[in-house]
Amino acid sequence: MTTTGRVSFVGAGPGAADLITVRGARRIAEADVVIWAPSAVDVECVREHARPDADLVDFSRVTPEEITDLYRRAAASRQVVVRLHAGDAATGGGVQEQHDLCVRLGLEVEVVPGVSVVAAAAARIGRELTQTEASSAVLISPESSERVAEFARLQTTMAATVSGARTGQFVEKLLQGGYTTETPVVVAYKVSQTDEIVVHTTVGELEAVVKQHKLYRPTLFLVGTAVKAPARRASASATSSADEPPRTARPTRWSRRAASRIATRTDEPIPAAVPSPAAPAEPNPAWTAVEEIQQSVRKPAEESAPKPKLTVVAAEKPKPPTVRASTATAKKKPVARKSKRTAGN
Repeated sequence: MTTTGRVSFVGAGPGAADLITVRGARRIAEADVVIWAPSAVDVECVREHARPDADLVDFSRVTPEEITDLYRRAAASRQVVVRLHAGDAATGGGVQEQHDLCVRLGLEVEVVPGVSVVAAAAARIGRELTQTEASSAVLISPESSERVAEFARLQTTMAATVSGARTGQFVEKLLQGGYTTETPVVVAYKVSQTDEIVVHTTVGELEAVVKQHKLYRPTLFLVGTAVKAPARRASASATSSADEPPRTARPTRWSRRAASRIATRTDEPIPAAVPSPAAPAEPNPAWTAVEEIQQSVRKPAEESAPKPKLTVVAAEKPKPPTVRASTATAKKKPVARKSKRTAGN
């Protein structure tokens, strides 16, 4: 336990439970209190890594004053607190203000970076955002920025998180800055989660796509030539069998192991596997490293066997010679008396 209390601001990644860093998972496993927003961070991420006895606080249901009181109690009780942020905690989410508050309260403070939503979206579409031909930089624009038109004049790749209700205003600023209606845009909502929405569109069609998918909450938009979808060549077999239903892929041995591991947590059905006595079930290797860390943190260290007490035996000192005093009165030797005869002679 820390001597002063500790608060760790952990980037939980874009949402999937297995996209959190190993350090982030360890911090959650160590935490006495976990503060998170279910709308931003997948519940599986918290349920998988948090201790059973940890206090879970819904960030969306508490006030800033209550969060401050929670930090004060952590400082007084020497608790370990984790504040989970979606994506990367080092690039947004109001971390700096809370970080400075915890420092003023005398807490140990740590920021654990995570996989950003921008990186997850780029990986999802398989595009490199900093291609030399199309763009040499990525400009991350906050939702409340009034300088979108100015940023758009740079004609680089722009990553902006915008509320769906403000999509029309966002499009106007992009056009004012010099982007054309044909500029590629990627709409990324809840990337890496089960209900993710990833759509390729253009600046001119952006508002219509947002309304079609009913994206009213903050959504990530990637704007620029670098995010243009690659051209796909249609094969002859695909065009001739367009009316045939798509065939489902057969689950592989790896996918069955991974699905069985995940299904135990989410109560989803496990894909049927052909029984094979020669292939025993194995745990999913993707969780091995994290689970070992969790067990080392959650389980108290085994107490070593008590060492036998050392009995110090003092060496026996040689006893001094015993002198016994006699209480009997010493007999006096008789004194020889001279006879009178001898004295007269």
